[in-house]
Amino acid sequence: MIFHHFGKYVLLLRSVFRRPEKWKIYLKEIFHEMNEIGIGSLGLILIISTFIGAVMTLQIAFQLVSDLIPSTVIGQINRDSNILELGPTISALVLMGKVGSSISSQIGSMRVTEQIDALEIMGVNAPGYLILPKIVAGIIMMPVLVIIAIFCAICGGLIGGAMSGAVAPNDYIQGIQGGFNGFTIVVALVKAFIFGFIITSVPAYKGFYVRGGALEVGQAGTQAVVIGCIAILACDYIITALML
Repeated sequence: MIFHHFGKYVLLLRSVFRRPEKWKIYLKEIFHEMNEIGIGSLGLILIISTFIGAVMTLQIAFQLVSDLIPSTVIGQINRDSNILELGPTISALVLMGKVGSSISSQIGSMRVTEQIDALEIMGVNAPGYLILPKIVAGIIMMPVLVIIAIFCAICGGLIGGAMSGAVAPNDYIQGIQGGFNGFTIVVALVKAFIFGFIITSVPAYKGFYVRGGALEVGQAGTQAVVIGCIAILACDYIITALML
């Protein structure tokens, strides 16, 4: 059963990446999806990342209660944790629930109302027209959102540490500046690129092949989010193991 769905998924992607009929139409859709995925999710990413950074600072400070450990280590651990794991992965899981369910429901509704059948009858490459702009927008905007999430988490850690008294602002800033490895940003961007592809392609597959009515569209959306989250976590482990 798994291989059956994986095969259909690969065949759908082959149709998606077929050469577009008119690039102008596709570009217009890509910019529209970039606005929906990127700008539409910005507020959620800002709030969640800021609070995650603040909470991480408090938890790290609680664990590192020792005169032998300098308080600058709190900022360093918070920085690396958010860059390598929390920034990309938490953002992807949140967007999987928000964007993924929306994509699945949108395409699924078009399938059950026979709009996709109408496109195919008119000779339009329905998978390419409906799914390609979403995938391109996802792999473009996801790295941007991850960078913003990392920045907000680090700033949130600074604010949370200063407000609670867990770490002095000067010590925190010194910690995030010390011992920085630029390769961690590369790992985060690779994860963001892969996650952006999963967030858009998996729900699109579930929505494109849905059968039935409104109930089945809702079920497909739920399945898409669950499968997408599992795929994100699996890819997170694989990328981490290969690159680190």
